[in-house]
Amino acid sequence: MTKLEKVLKREIEIDGEAFIVTLSPEGLKLTAKGKRKGQELAWKDLVSGQAALAVALNASLEKAGTKT
Repeated sequence: MTKLEKVLKREIEIDGEAFIVTLSPEGLKLTAKGKRKGQELAWKDLVSGQAALAVALNASLEKAGTKT
């Protein structure tokens, strides 16, 4: 298997909207195409089971408009 040692970006389409998926040794990021901010998830959070909690927290903060 090839190790992920540098950033890998790919475009995907979700419900007709373009997104960029960025995979790095630290984790993954999903960003709307043409935007800078997106949802990030560290590999360690995914493996430890904290992924769902992190996604839910980020979504709630973003919805409330308090994300820094």
